[in-house]
Amino acid sequence: MRKFLASVLKKITLKLENVQPPAAILEECKKIEESSSQSKEVSRNKTPKKKKEVIPYKKNPARDLVEIMEVPFLALSKNRKNPIIYESKDGTRKVKVTRHTGHFVASIYDWDIILFVASKMQGILNSGKDIPPRTMIIPRHEILSAIHKHNVNTQQKELEKSLHRLRRTAIDTTIRNEDYRYKSDFGFLDSWEYTERKDKKEIKITLSQWLYDGICAQGALLRVDQDYFDLTSALKRFLYRTARKHVGKNQDLWEFSIERLYEKSGSESSFRLFKSKLKKAVLENDVPEYSMKWSAKGKQAFVVFKKLRIHEFDKLVKKFEKTSETIEN
Repeated sequence: MRKFLASVLKKITLKLENVQPPAAILEECKKIEESSSQSKEVSRNKTPKKKKEVIPYKKNPARDLVEIMEVPFLALSKNRKNPIIYESKDGTRKVKVTRHTGHFVASIYDWDIILFVASKMQGILNSGKDIPPRTMIIPRHEILSAIHKHNVNTQQKELEKSLHRLRRTAIDTTIRNEDYRYKSDFGFLDSWEYTERKDKKEIKITLSQWLYDGICAQGALLRVDQDYFDLTSALKRFLYRTARKHVGKNQDLWEFSIERLYEKSGSESSFRLFKSKLKKAVLENDVPEYSMKWSAKGKQAFVVFKKLRIHEFDKLVKKFEKTSETIEN
């Protein structure tokens, strides 16, 4: 229900952006809320009560690591063999990502697993009761559900392949090591394995020390919208992560030249092909939380990001969910 309402409200926002004042938007929300409440009352009288399913992951929304969102650590292609090589203009940030023989470079899709693990660690950090362990044992069905992979039988092999790539991808970077005080070469994971206890199928994941330290650092993580996992386009995932990192919750516009986006993406496509795909993705304008606009200034093209004004909508949706839960219980 929440996903449906969010979709409807986003469309309303796009239509009303810069046209109606906030009061008008809230009036639309009120109508939707009243309509939903009436529908719920009818449904409650006709159908038996059901216990609300609680998914722990929803209490700890997916989290992404700011450092990884800033520069290209992840392949946009699922089948990338060539290394990702990046260096900032001032030379202080360098990244080289390579694959192990027999495996592809870890992709932006494989990273979903880390988003889930980071959310679990953030939950522990928020509780203030303990320090998150570097090794976590997680029920397989929980992680698949969290990253929107609902067919366990068909997704198990894909999950294993993702874990292999995260383990086998090698990283050499100056991030957190700007003056080359030490040399290091590591993967995203130190190890992983399946564990089975009676009917329970669990995955034991041990993060690399570098990744673990990054996640545990204060202010290192950003919340990721749940609809992110439904994006099938790697380029749109990259655009969402770029907007989330740089625009955040601000209402100010944020502008990137297409050349800069090409550099940040680490794409191995030609610039011409990247530009064509980028323009198509921007015009479709369907990433969560943000609007995108293609802007041309003379011979140079830009992508303009803006945070959608749906925070009031979110409040109403959450209020509706809370009311629904009270009625069902």
